Order: sequence, then C-alpha cells, then structure tokens
Amino acid sequence: MSLSYRQPGVVLTDRRFTVPLDHTDPAGETIGVYAREVVASEKAGQGLPWLLFLQGGPGFGAHRFVGRPAWLGRALQEFRVLLLDQRGTGHSTPANRQTLPLRGGPAEQADYLTHFRADSIVRDCELIRREVTGGAPWTVLGQSFGGFCAVSYLSTAPEGLAAALITGGLPSLDAHADDVYRAAYPRMERKAAAHYARYPQDVERARAIADHLLQHEVTLPGGYRLTVEAFQTVGIMLGSGDGSHRLHHLLEHAFVPTTDGPRLSDAFQEEIRGLLSFAGHPLYAVLHEATYGQDARPTAWAAERVRAEFPQFDAGKTLAGDGPLPLTGETIHPWMFDTDPALRPLRETAHLLADRTDWTPLYDPARLAANEVPVAAAVYHDDLYVDTAHSLRTARAVRGLRTWVTDEFEHDGVRAGGPRVLDRLLALARDEV
Repeated sequence: MSLSYRQPGVVLTDRRFTVPLDHTDPAGETIGVYAREVVASEKAGQGLPWLLFLQGGPGFGAHRFVGRPAWLGRALQEFRVLLLDQRGTGHSTPANRQTLPLRGGPAEQADYLTHFRADSIVRDCELIRREVTGGAPWTVLGQSFGGFCAVSYLSTAPEGLAAALITGGLPSLDAHADDVYRAAYPRMERKAAAHYARYPQDVERARAIADHLLQHEVTLPGGYRLTVEAFQTVGIMLGSGDGSHRLHHLLEHAFVPTTDGPRLSDAFQEEIRGLLSFAGHPLYAVLHEATYGQDARPTAWAAERVRAEFPQFDAGKTLAGDGPLPLTGETIHPWMFDTDPALRPLRETAHLLADRTDWTPLYDPARLAANEVPVAAAVYHDDLYVDTAHSLRTARAVRGLRTWVTDEFEHDGVRAGGPRVLDRLLALARDEV
C-alpha cells in the first residue's frame, strides 16, 4: 500500500517495488527498490507525464528534497516526478558492511554486487515504468552516474523513453578505467591550482596539516584513520560550485593549541570525518571503478595504479620542497578499505571485484548511432568528475544528441543552477532553441 503525505507545495507518495536480483533470472531471488513520487499540490489530481530522476553515484539514494527547490520546481510545472533510490541505496534493500555478510563470504558478496551496476538499474526502471505509467514512456533526468545510467537506458530500452536529459554524465562508451584516470589526474591538478590561487593562505594550511599527519597517527571519531593520502582526497570538494569556498572554511580552523603543542581541532576532525567516511554510501567505494568495466580487462585499482604515473601527487616529495600540497578528486584506492571502518569488512570483496574479468558491456554503440529518442546533455567545461573530451566524443556518437557546453557551472550545475539547467535541457530536447 502506497502512503501519501504533504510538504510545502508538494504531495509525496512512497512507492515500493519488487524486482529480480538478476534480470536474466526473473523467477529467482528478488530485492526491494524504493522511490518517492512527487507532484505539485495544485496538480495532484492531474494526469501528468512522468519524469524519472537518476541520482549521481554510484551508491547514493535520491536526494531528499523539502518542497520544490532547484530543478525540482521546474520539473513539477509539467511532470509527476519519481525520485528513485537505485538498488542497494537509500530506502531500497541495502548493501553495506552490515547486510552483505548475509550473502556469505567475500566471493558471494562480490557476485551479488555485480548486479548493482547501470545495466541492472535500467532493467529495474523498465519494470517500474510499466507499473507506474501504465506502459507510457517517460522522460529521464540523469545526473552524473545517473547520466551513465541514462546512456545505458538508451542502449538497452529506448522504447521506454520519451526523452533523455543528462547533466554532467555523458560517459565514454569504450574507455577503460585506466583511460578515465589518466584524463582525470591533470584535471585534479588544475582544480587544486585554481583553489590555491583563490585562497593562497591555504597553501601553508594544507601543507601544515599534511606534515602533522606524517608525524602523528590521527584516528578520527568513529575510528577513521586520517592519513596524508586520505587528507588529499578532500580535493573532491573542488568539483562543486561552492566547493573551493567550503574547503577554505574547513582548512582555516584545522589546529588548536594544546599542552602537547598544536593538534587538529575536534571541529576539524568531526567535519573531515563526515567528508571522507563512506559509511553512508559504501557502494560508491566498492563499485566505483566497476562502473567502467565492460570487457575482460580487470579494473585492478586503476586510480591507484595510474596515480603512480603522476609523481607530482606524492605528498612526501611535495613536503620536502615548498610547493602546494596536491589534492585528488573522485578516486577510489585500496588503502581506503583499511582507513575507513565502514569499508574494512568489505576489503576482500572489493579486491575480488577489482580483479574481475567478466564484465559485460554497458553501452551499445550501434544502437546509440541509430537513436531516435530526443536527448540533451549539459557538459560542464573541465568537469572534475567526468572528462569533457570523453563526453563530447560520446555526444557525437549518439544520433540526434544535442549538447550544451558551459563553464558557468561545476559538476553540480543541475542543483546549483536552480531551474535554468533543466529548462535549457528541455528546450534542447524539444528543439525549441
């Protein structure tokens, strides 16, 4: 039974669905998928078309809005919106250190998690679409990894789509994880340089923190071990529009005087724990590189291996000189499964996934080349998380796809830009601009 309730300006309905764990075995084991239906209060009784929102990730449940902010307000002008907690996330059947042992040991857990990539998410969406729309196609809005899912949707079940709108999420159709990170590390370097140019006082602050971590063992509240390499990953903040400013505010209160000399403040430790811990989204770490697996080549901890090709990211060498501390971005490393207590029980499972050699393709270039679904994509110039050149190459490979390339926003443009990003994508998809 679905439960409906109200927030300012909207009516919400909790929707729960049962889907096969393995869509090639529809009569086999099932899992639960949750979604929240949202409609404008004044349109609650109207027969509106549907818009499905696919959250970025992997591993994050759909954003919990209050009312109708950001892009949602624009969408609710003409759509009934479904905010999907992709399998394993949010209020769907969970997959984390607490629940995965129910599957068995690491090998069984790794096999289970192979069913949590974009291809399975798309098949979930198709089952859900038939139930909620009566079979009518819907519009999909995919942010970041949600855009990867949207391209997989176009490859797998384009008949289910009235239009596809993608923000910061056009993936390479054929790049191996190594290629993704060889393109990513120079972007990380540029973003960090831009941050230090904006806040030059942060050069010394970041170096001081890193030097302290080299000399002291620091365990954050909850058991997270803060190492220099872990601290460098705060660079992930630089992919959002306000991230540089938030990073500056984090660094400015890092130390307090104590009887043992300067130490990292409780406030800093608590804030950085929230930024670095994967407790709320473990699948992001466990499955991140698997989102790029499409053939017999293992991903094999690509971000860690490729980082060795960029010696400028070695903190020890940096601190031996006087340069700014390099910061990293959206990278997952094997040491994270030692430093983070939320990931430690999943260490062996993650290694098995990294070694896997039977990944299946997520995209169909031939079908995309013959695409007939209206598609519009916002490509953020020098996006920290998704390579612009990769995105534009994919845009050229999808028949009829229209791009909006902009440097007005960072990766979070669909959130930070209010209604403008969605408004522009809808106009492009409808050939109104």
